[in-house]
Amino acid sequence: MALPRGNYHISQLYMGFISIIGFMMFGFYLVTLEAISWSLPLLILIIFTLICEYYPMPMPRGQTTLTFPIIYMMYVVFGIDVVVVVYPLTVLAINWIHRRPLRILLFNPAQLVISFYLAHLIHKLSLERLTESGFSHLTMGILGFFIIITFFYLINNIIVDIVLWLRPEKYPFRFWLGKSQGEAISYTVAFIYGCLIHYLGSQNRGEVDSFSYFFFFSPLVGLSLLSSIIARLKVEKNRIKALFDFSSKLNNSLPSQSWGDLTIKLMNDMMTYDDCFLFLRNDRAQWELNVLKGKLSSDSIDNEVFYQMESLENMVVFDKRDLNKGPLTTYFRGQSRSVLYAPLIFEKDVIGCFVVTKARTKSFTLEDTRAIATISNQLAGFFKTKYLVKEQERRVVLEERNRIAHDIHDGIAQSLAGAVMKLDTSLKKMDSNPVEARQLIVDSNNRLRESLKDVRDSIYALKPYPTEQLGFHIALEKKIAELKKDKALGLNIELEIRGAKGPVSPMTEKVMFDVFQESLQNSIKHSKASDLHILISYKRDHILLKMKDNGIGFSLYHAMIKAMNEPHYGILQMNEAAEKIGAALQIESRQDEGTEIILTVPKLGLEGTNNDD
Repeated sequence: MALPRGNYHISQLYMGFISIIGFMMFGFYLVTLEAISWSLPLLILIIFTLICEYYPMPMPRGQTTLTFPIIYMMYVVFGIDVVVVVYPLTVLAINWIHRRPLRILLFNPAQLVISFYLAHLIHKLSLERLTESGFSHLTMGILGFFIIITFFYLINNIIVDIVLWLRPEKYPFRFWLGKSQGEAISYTVAFIYGCLIHYLGSQNRGEVDSFSYFFFFSPLVGLSLLSSIIARLKVEKNRIKALFDFSSKLNNSLPSQSWGDLTIKLMNDMMTYDDCFLFLRNDRAQWELNVLKGKLSSDSIDNEVFYQMESLENMVVFDKRDLNKGPLTTYFRGQSRSVLYAPLIFEKDVIGCFVVTKARTKSFTLEDTRAIATISNQLAGFFKTKYLVKEQERRVVLEERNRIAHDIHDGIAQSLAGAVMKLDTSLKKMDSNPVEARQLIVDSNNRLRESLKDVRDSIYALKPYPTEQLGFHIALEKKIAELKKDKALGLNIELEIRGAKGPVSPMTEKVMFDVFQESLQNSIKHSKASDLHILISYKRDHILLKMKDNGIGFSLYHAMIKAMNEPHYGILQMNEAAEKIGAALQIESRQDEGTEIILTVPKLGLEGTNNDD
């Protein structure tokens, strides 16, 4: 959980205190320092320091550099006073180039100066005691370097960890562990270089010139550049992979409601943040709030807020200074210091808004904004597709209702009207022609019985479909179990399911069940088959429903003509239903060779298990 809001001010006070102490030391040495004797070796060390500071190695929580061996050489050759003046100035310049916030601009060089100065004091006191131990000059140098580098890294990391712990943002153990691993790598490289400095310095190689400094530290600078580039490429690779997985799995969640969990998982993998909200416009043009993470002060939001979000044309970030300009400012928790609004735009129509907050000012990096922009674009396309799929299913349901109404009007209603007319006529002829009247009553009775059957069929069609009540698999297995109980059929049914079933829309399940049911009825009534094999295969990009029997087969041409003339759910109706969900229906049958019906349903980019037929 995030720490209380008060800790944000405590962290600011702590950072301010460190900054004051660090720059007081800097100011003291700047005033007391005699004129620096500028030389080419010093300039080379300063340039190398700038390069290593500009290209740090990214870590899960911050960055680390390989500058310590260079600073140590500056310390050995030019003294602590030059280091306390030059080191913070180089770090300050790099932070200014990166346009860091003022508190970080001052804190970073200050905490490095304090860490190095305290390590210098411990190093100085330790050397005074080690001098009496009788160690060789080389051993003394390496031990002294071990002391100063160890305490520098230790003090520096303690100062930074305190800031990270005091801030209201989460600082979980895995972040600390990742940060510590990065620092350990930097420490190891710096220690090896320091040992080399003392070893080579113990050799009588004559005067050390500028070229020696350049060639000695060039590999370190090259390593810093290379490691920084590789680390950045790795981070970018992981970011792209996470976005790709998000896009694939987002399509997979079209029939379900798992998009919220996917979005949160991606956000947690990509960056640190505090709150995350998604506002969507429904089909009635009303805005709905989806809280992905965090909490607003009130769930009742003024319409003016929605008007402002609807007017957004591009992604915008509001920091502490201009936070009040944002639409939702009054609804955020007090710890929010930076807010990003990313409108969900599809074909110039704002269909929602993605809102992310952080507890630090100017904490959204360029990579963060690019990632959120990509997520917003993906969500915009996803929700528009989801809306279109919903509209298509609604139209299909409406068409089905209209068909039932048309059947009732042209079938049942006409039959009932005819039966009523015959009954009226029979009443008139009851006395004058009882035989004809009786015949009219019999005809009316037969027609009413047929109409009663049609009414029952219509009622059954209006009931919830088996796949809606049970799901496709259970409805299919239940139907097969019912048929297996009827020994008179003499039909052996074998069901095979391959792959992992993912989310499937209700309309897709209905069409698949209709095709299964019609194929099953054809095998029972017409094919005289003794074996029926049913295969359901969930592949990477489609679902396959295959039904094959060993019956007498039929002529597809004659079956098509018959289907056009007889109004029942036959081949044409199966094909029309398949087209509504973008599926392909394939029928293969020959006389005395059985029938095979294959329904291929695309998964709209969903991922599944790739199996053979």
